[in-house]
Amino acid sequence: MTDTPYENADIAINAAFDAGNIAVTRVSGAEAWLTIRKDEQSDFFQWFHFRVAGAAGRELTLRITGLAQSAYPDGWADYKACVSEDRAEWLRADTEWAPGEDGGTLTIRYTPMGDLAWFAYFAPYSMDRHHDLVAQAALTEGVTHRTLGETLDGQAIDCLEMGEGETQVWLYARQHPGESMAEWWMEGAIALLTDPSDPVGRALRQKATFHIVPNCNPDGSRRGHLRTNGIGTNLNREWQDPSPETSPEIYAIRNAMDETGVDFAMDVHGDEAIAAVFLAGFEGIADASEEQAKGYALYSELLVAQTPDFQTEKGYPVTAKGKANLAISTNQLAQRFGAVSMTLEMPFKDHAPMADATNGWSPDRCIELGRSCMAALYQWLVRRG
Repeated sequence: MTDTPYENADIAINAAFDAGNIAVTRVSGAEAWLTIRKDEQSDFFQWFHFRVAGAAGRELTLRITGLAQSAYPDGWADYKACVSEDRAEWLRADTEWAPGEDGGTLTIRYTPMGDLAWFAYFAPYSMDRHHDLVAQAALTEGVTHRTLGETLDGQAIDCLEMGEGETQVWLYARQHPGESMAEWWMEGAIALLTDPSDPVGRALRQKATFHIVPNCNPDGSRRGHLRTNGIGTNLNREWQDPSPETSPEIYAIRNAMDETGVDFAMDVHGDEAIAAVFLAGFEGIADASEEQAKGYALYSELLVAQTPDFQTEKGYPVTAKGKANLAISTNQLAQRFGAVSMTLEMPFKDHAPMADATNGWSPDRCIELGRSCMAALYQWLVRRG
């Protein structure tokens, strides 16, 4: 039997593409030692996305080191990396976490069938796919598009608007760009809302007016950041006093919200450590009304009934009344508008209540959750009158 062309050669690793992030320390045959680049002008790092070439039939051993200093080191335990050979289907690779090895090491092992394999913290959502999503939705009858502003890199902040009801609904995602599951969620929500044959989507558009920002942070997304925009600003800490110099994304979005008002808002995210889907609310604001609290509790109850992928046992601790950080969007919108606002969190890890060893929490489940959240919103609007 003859050797394959790559059998004894070093693999080649590259991340010079949309949302790419990795630095190569050393390569030996099919084994590599890697580190993750920090977000620009920031100490945040956790997102990785890179390509391995020369890999066919070889067991790859990829060691990402120095992760004890990453943004959320507790997120690596029980985590399995995402891998794809066609960039369409993303599976989970054999992954081990050794907190005491080389400053915290995540070791990924995978044997590809072909010469190429891509690895990522979660299935990436490219800016090209974002533009496809926006373009297709904007062609739908009754949908309008507007550019709310521009990022520091000159990218557009896209907003899709639809519906004719009095209730003002804002849906927005990817303030933290590495949380790519949030834009997969958007695909499901937008698909339901723009499908003329979907009765739930049609009813929602009769009952409410929707303002949808599928990606709040295009610069961080393209640069391969975990949590910040192009100059290291954490956008979900900018809502109290956004600046056109450091957070033009939130400056533009919040100004647009001031024009329309906000009755219901959902900020879509991913959580590194908790292996479940959950909501975080605005309980800590000083002036929360009984009506707001009841509205939030009702939506949570309806979403539990809508999908087994949502639960209420796991989540963040509830902030004491008067202790809310008003720089966070969910708190700011509840305080500013009296809105029923919430943060939806999805896992980077597998979904522990309904685990899937092959796919983990996946783009398909994000999309389905987006649809489920809209179905629950329809029930919420009906119950609220």
